[in-house]
Amino acid sequence: MLEWMGRRLAAGAPESVGANDRDAAMVVDGLRRIVRALRHSARLAEQRLGVSSAQLVVLQEVAAAEGCSINDLAARTCTDQSSVSLVVTRLQRTGYVERRASPADGRRTEVLLTRAGRGLLGRAPEVTRVRLLAGLARLAPSRRKALGALLGELVSAIETTAAVPPMLAGNPARGRRQRT
Repeated sequence: MLEWMGRRLAAGAPESVGANDRDAAMVVDGLRRIVRALRHSARLAEQRLGVSSAQLVVLQEVAAAEGCSINDLAARTCTDQSSVSLVVTRLQRTGYVERRASPADGRRTEVLLTRAGRGLLGRAPEVTRVRLLAGLARLAPSRRKALGALLGELVSAIETTAAVPPMLAGNPARGRRQRT
């Protein structure tokens, strides 16, 4: 590894973090552990329930805010409206949720759990994403903001072009289409 880093520096690459940099090792280890926990949670949901962890997160949020809209769900899951809409459509096709016009405002569509959806949630494992958000909520707002900014800088620095997994819930693509 040191040889590779030396070649990169000689080729004019930006200065690399040294192999003995404990701070960098701590960051990489923390990120690795978060990714591993998210993947484990996603596999568990799929194996036990036959749904993706993204679907499970949406089901949990529908249960917590029965009758919410797609926009409400997007805010509650910290993701975009189009991703949530796709997940809700899949859940509706499998019979776990239903959509209906709001009795108070017919222009608004509400998402509701079905009996099958409640049964599925009764068998559901805890989703790591819930613990992740709870941990972030325990941080002071200024620290959350700083962490977000630093992670944004890191993402920019590694020049990732990969799409952000919806709702932090993706299984690695292993040559097949991801379920959402």
